[in-house]
Amino acid sequence: MRKIRLPEMIDYFRKENGWTMKEFGEKLNKSESAISKWIKGVRSPMVEDFDKMVKLFNTDPDILMYGVSEASTTLDKITNISSKLKESRQQVVLDTAENELEEQQKENISKIREFIYNYYDNAVSAGTGEYLTDGKPETVTLPVDFDADFVCPISGDSMEPEYHDGDYVFVKLSYDISDGDIGVFILDGDAYIKELRVDEEGAFLHSLNPQYRDKPITAESNFRIVGEVVGRYNEKD
Repeated sequence: MRKIRLPEMIDYFRKENGWTMKEFGEKLNKSESAISKWIKGVRSPMVEDFDKMVKLFNTDPDILMYGVSEASTTLDKITNISSKLKESRQQVVLDTAENELEEQQKENISKIREFIYNYYDNAVSAGTGEYLTDGKPETVTLPVDFDADFVCPISGDSMEPEYHDGDYVFVKLSYDISDGDIGVFILDGDAYIKELRVDEEGAFLHSLNPQYRDKPITAESNFRIVGEVVGRYNEKD
């Protein structure tokens, strides 16, 4: 059984129209006290008063009485009407709905913004290290926006669980990388995505995956900072 919400609906429509209880009462030829009792649920309006309010509020009797009509939403109305149709006519409704859904999906796809980045196809390693080319990059279009100078893929699992094999990483060229920052680095000819660690013992390239050892950066190392990692993307996300 549906809950009667007449008192709160009367007050709702009264306020929607910007009427005081006195003004509302005058429209129904009722006292302010009578209106107050309806809203408080102390008294119920007579049938003729109810009918006057339906016309005055320009609403459905079910909405005024229960708050929501049995067929108040468009979907409810479609279901209610189509259930009364013959099967052949129901098929027409179904075909129309499927066509509308297909058009909507096409519109949604077209609204997805695409962003163009410089792209190096050579992966940066989250494992044993790979070479990152300094040559001319290609371009790639991706549906995410980062303030990055280039994008490259990750190879390996040493930066899991934050970064995964096959992820695209977005890199901002910078030499200003501090302890704890994730960046792309060249160490002895190989390119890595790692966390830079600096302590009293020296500097290291740290892997988030505990199965991998830190890579020390010594005075003899051929070391270069490429830039800071500012984001990641995977088409499976």
